[in-house]
Amino acid sequence: MAGPAAWGRLLGSELRLALGRRRNQFGLLVLAALPVMIAVTLKVSGSRGGHGPDFFSAITSNGIFVALAALSVELPLFLPLAVAVLAGDAIAGEAGLGTLRYLLIVPVPRTRLLVTKYVALVIGALEGVVVVAGTGLLAGGLAFGLPPMTTLSGTTIGMAEATGRLVLAVLYLAAGLAALAAIGLFISTLTEQPIVAMVATTGVATLMWILDSIPQLGWLHPWLLVHHWLAFGDLFRDPVFTDGIVRGLWLALGYAVVFLVAARTVFVHRDITS
Repeated sequence: MAGPAAWGRLLGSELRLALGRRRNQFGLLVLAALPVMIAVTLKVSGSRGGHGPDFFSAITSNGIFVALAALSVELPLFLPLAVAVLAGDAIAGEAGLGTLRYLLIVPVPRTRLLVTKYVALVIGALEGVVVVAGTGLLAGGLAFGLPPMTTLSGTTIGMAEATGRLVLAVLYLAAGLAALAAIGLFISTLTEQPIVAMVATTGVATLMWILDSIPQLGWLHPWLLVHHWLAFGDLFRDPVFTDGIVRGLWLALGYAVVFLVAARTVFVHRDITS
């Protein structure tokens, strides 16, 4: 049985590979650019946010709302796309480059390799959310300051508490994206073309958002992975609403378990030819 050192070396190798890719580095820059654009645009225009989502209408009152607005904007497409890129490279990318077969010859047990790649995907998903939230908080703080925060319920909380709630929001969204990463990892075990896995994973997330917006499919909405993602906004009410968040976490766990089991089933029986 492999010890913690062997797991650590394999995980470290996966993370260095993912972080070292220029495409992934550029993707992080794109994720960071949007909150900066939001802050700069509203600061230069002198707009007070106007009408629209609660986060946007409150941006100029506190810079932390830039982070929240950026998360709500990037959640439907950019963050799932970032996860899809990582998931596509995880197995299909290795197979396409011809390195997967040699990696397994080392030997590395397939289950250990799959688990390690999933852990790297979860870390990558967390990194993406942290970049968006952190950049938004920094840009918003510089543009609009960080005074005591007025919650969406109208009460006021200190910035220490508001920042703590932002950290919880980041962890919650990372959990949802980790479930999407499990779907992407499963798809990645089915093909040797990383672009196919990327497009399919992004397509799954996009389709869920579309289905979630159709009122006639209300019976299906609670079972869609993305349905509770925007519940992170409930953390900024007073008192905090937890129903949607708890349901979202249970749903994410269910998706992750099902698709990780499916990915393992496919991968351990797959004939690796490249």
